[in-house]
Amino acid sequence: MEEKTRNELEEKAKQLRRKVLEMALKTGEGHLGGSFSEIEIITALYNKVLCGEDKFILSKGHSCYPLYFSLREKCKNPEICAHPNMDVENGLVCTTGSLGHGLPIGVGMALARKMQNKKGKIYVLVGDGECQEGTIWESALLANHHKLNNLTIIVDHNKLQALDKIENVLSLGSLAEKFNAFGLEAIEVDGHNINELATAFEKNSDKTKVIIAHTIKGKGVSYMENDPKWHTRLPTPEELEIANKELS
Repeated sequence: MEEKTRNELEEKAKQLRRKVLEMALKTGEGHLGGSFSEIEIITALYNKVLCGEDKFILSKGHSCYPLYFSLREKCKNPEICAHPNMDVENGLVCTTGSLGHGLPIGVGMALARKMQNKKGKIYVLVGDGECQEGTIWESALLANHHKLNNLTIIVDHNKLQALDKIENVLSLGSLAEKFNAFGLEAIEVDGHNINELATAFEKNSDKTKVIIAHTIKGKGVSYMENDPKWHTRLPTPEELEIANKELS
């Protein structure tokens, strides 16, 4: 990726964090921690990856504000609500929010396209806490069985879930080893490095590709980083002042 483009996308990611924070304050709700951890992933997808008949599913639907703003930049007008509601014309190809549902839908869409010999890839972003759901692994089995090389799974691996660290709630061990054992091809990257993300997305594979994006929950605001309480919390006026300075 050209240096200018990389710098532009990094600035776009920072702007997106500010917009998400403003929207959460405006609506009085939002999942800032998980939204901030996925920002570079969403930025890379909507500025370097998705094209033509490609479709994106945000399976971790609670972190939807970055998606809404990215769709607005593509001249879409999705309804701003706490979880995405299906609105195909505005880029929301399915309703998500109940964790573990987005990936099975994505597998079905990828299989349908393969059976019908249609173009376009399916990209699904899941959370690492979401990977405690059995439907994730059933979907991995199906993806391998049907050789869905038109499907890419991205895991926002921030190591936290709603109330605690992943390892304290239900340890996942090595996600890369698990997905590889299911017959998929896992690639581990720094989920806040747009260069690494772009390279991983561009890599061709004859298998379903799984990008394990190592991220920091609450990335960009010092007191939010790696603190599970920012799964749903909104900042106080004093905390907001700090956040605005750090995101400026």
